[in-house]
Amino acid sequence: MSEPTDHYFSAEPATPEERRSIEVTLEGRRLTLTTARGVYSPDRLDPGTTVLLAGVPDPSPTGDLLDIGCGWGPISISLALRSPGARVWGVDVNRRALDLARANAAAAGADSITFCEPDEVPDDLRFATIWSNPPIHVGKAALHALLERWLPRLSDNGVAYLVVQKHLGSDSLQKWLNAQDWGLVCTRLSSAKAFRILEVRRA
Repeated sequence: MSEPTDHYFSAEPATPEERRSIEVTLEGRRLTLTTARGVYSPDRLDPGTTVLLAGVPDPSPTGDLLDIGCGWGPISISLALRSPGARVWGVDVNRRALDLARANAAAAGADSITFCEPDEVPDDLRFATIWSNPPIHVGKAALHALLERWLPRLSDNGVAYLVVQKHLGSDSLQKWLNAQDWGLVCTRLSSAKAFRILEVRRA
């Protein structure tokens, strides 16, 4: 049973950690990784993340790549395994999740990832690829602020992919993104298993 959603976006989860090992397959590799209570989807690879990883084109082979809301690290690790010549940034406010993500990247041999809190990412970085299973449950205002912080930092030829459940507002999020004056255009890349993958790139 997964933790209540009000824990995984806390900086310091109040629940006991209780680490556990899970088996996941990332980029064709079977890995034993570590999760814990108080982080997002501690018992399995989240279905939305599975849809995202199966449905997106390969990330940029070089440059800076970003995972927004990295949790215990599966998207960041996948970015690093697909693009070993790139620098991957996994950002999260949950410090427990960041500790787990660092351990999991080491276990996967993915040494090109920096896991950190948002304010630790240099302000001048621009991202060639952004992948995210964004934290919808933080609420609409907080979600919009999160995306406003990161999506405008796409490089000129950069592209972002977001996976969002249909019934949790993927279509309304697409409309909202297209209404912003960031010089970005959001389209629907695909739909699968009650999720949509949204693509965001420069107009």
